[in-house]
Amino acid sequence: MKQIENHTRSIFLGLYVLLFLFVSNLSAQSFENLNHLERNKTKTYFSKGSKEQAEKMATRCDSVISFYKSILNFEPTVTLLVLSSTDWSNYTNIPVYGMPHYNDAQTLLIVASDDNDFWKSFIPPLDQLPSKVAQQMSGIYNDNNNSLTMRGFFNLLAIHELGHAFHIQGELTMQRRWMEELFANILLHTYIAEKEPELLPALTVFPKMVVSSTNKEE
Repeated sequence: MKQIENHTRSIFLGLYVLLFLFVSNLSAQSFENLNHLERNKTKTYFSKGSKEQAEKMATRCDSVISFYKSILNFEPTVTLLVLSSTDWSNYTNIPVYGMPHYNDAQTLLIVASDDNDFWKSFIPPLDQLPSKVAQQMSGIYNDNNNSLTMRGFFNLLAIHELGHAFHIQGELTMQRRWMEELFANILLHTYIAEKEPELLPALTVFPKMVVSSTNKEE
């Protein structure tokens, strides 16, 4: 009898855990506190005051998915969230505001709506860079206030994260983690080169800057 009772408790505990996970998932998928962008094919939700950024990101996601659907004959299901720092922690467990990422469990592509400390942390003093790279940085990553911002690069990095949706949902077998990242990088670079080549400098100067500002003696 005691064994039966223990077994029954185990069943109820298992059902409780499953119910908790199910409810938690439903809660995470509820976007009632966000605004819904309705005109794009990519289902998109955004924080208050972020409509312009959401429109740009959703339009690009539509374009990327359409471009690769014709090549790969596959279209992933993705919901785009464009979030302010206030809303960020409500929809993702990634603690760093500004880091684009793809959540496969919920098919969410999550990006930041605002400039942030994470993006700014990558900007070194220009006088510590080779003059050519410093000039490129000043010209390419300049915002409307004549200040440097990495928004241009991190907006494109969202395409890399969208690439993970293609290989995960498309069930492509990747023997190594670095192959997953290479695949996503290839999708990112190929799309920009083919569809938005004017943005290639925003994509390529950033890694040049990182290499140039790295202390090679360490």
